[in-house]
Amino acid sequence: MGRNKKQQKFAELHELPNVYLNFGVNSPIIELPTGEKQDMRGQWKAQLGQDKPLVLELACGKGEYSVGLGQMYPEANFMGIDLKGNRIWNGAKTALEEGLDNVFFLRAQIDFIESFFAAEEVDEIWITFADPQVKKPRKRLTSPLFLSRYRKILKKGGKIHLKTDSPVLYEYTMEQIEELGLPLEFAHDDIYSLAEQDPNWGITTYYEQLHRGKGATIKYARFRLD
Repeated sequence: MGRNKKQQKFAELHELPNVYLNFGVNSPIIELPTGEKQDMRGQWKAQLGQDKPLVLELACGKGEYSVGLGQMYPEANFMGIDLKGNRIWNGAKTALEEGLDNVFFLRAQIDFIESFFAAEEVDEIWITFADPQVKKPRKRLTSPLFLSRYRKILKKGGKIHLKTDSPVLYEYTMEQIEELGLPLEFAHDDIYSLAEQDPNWGITTYYEQLHRGKGATIKYARFRLD
C-alpha cells in the first residue's frame, strides 16, 4: 500500500504546476510543468516570474523551509531541491494549498547542481537538516567539493545558511569555513538558547521536530563564499 502511494505521488509530480524535474545524470535538461523539456540555465528568473531573487533549499525533504520562507518573503522565489519525489510532492501540494506563487520544487541530484543554474543565478542557499554523511565527508553538503559547486552558481556576496541537529556536520562546516577563509556572519551551536531569535529559525521541519523531541540542540551557521 505504501509503495503504491509513493508511486502515485511520483506520477502526480508531472501534473503539479510548481514542480520541475530532471532525470538525466549531469544533464541540464529540465522538464517544465507544461511538459516541455529544455536547458534552464540563465532562464529561471524569467520562468518563475517577476525577476525576483532566487533562494534554494537543498535536500529540502518535505519542503517545510521553502514553504515557510515563501510565506515570510513574497518578494523572493524559493526552490526546494531533493531527489525523493514523494517528499517533494508534500511541499508542492502545501505551497499550492497555501496559494504561494513564489514556491517551487526541483527533483534532481544536488551532486549536479551546477548543471541546472547559470553563474550568479542563485541569490542564497539554505541547507536544512541534511544527511551528515558520517562515514563519507566528501558527500557532506558543506564539503569543499559541494562548496565549489555552489560557487559556480551563487551570486557574489550570496549567503549560505546551515541549520542542523548534527554536531558532526556543524563542526565539520565550521572547520571548512576556517580552513577556506570564508566570511562567517553568524554561528551558534544552540540557537534556541539565545535570548534574541532570528524569525527564520522559527520554521521547523519534520526532522527538526523529531530530533528536538529526542533532546538534540539545533545549530546554525551563516557564511559567504566571497
